[in-house]
Amino acid sequence: MLYLKLRYNTNMRVISNKALIDFAATHPGADNPMQAWRKIIESRTFTSFSDIKTTFNTTDKVEEYYVFDIGGNKYRIVTAIHFDYQKLYIRYVFTHKEYDKWKP
Repeated sequence: MLYLKLRYNTNMRVISNKALIDFAATHPGADNPMQAWRKIIESRTFTSFSDIKTTFNTTDKVEEYYVFDIGGNKYRIVTAIHFDYQKLYIRYVFTHKEYDKWKP
């Protein structure tokens, strides 16, 4: 049986927006920057890390993760991205201090 990798010409989809909502519920001030980040992500098509860096120049690649600096260096969103399928999976949401202690 032949399996084909489907490529969609659609915008990136954020999987697990609930992680952002839950984090914002316990971190006052986090909701607006996180939802603004999500809206930007979901309004574009990204095909590579360089596309991400063009829009979010403070993003880093740490092993298999893409780490977004959100809210003026206050928060980090750690993601896994499948560019072929235009899906971004939120793995962790941290404060800057929590992220400094994180080990991938």
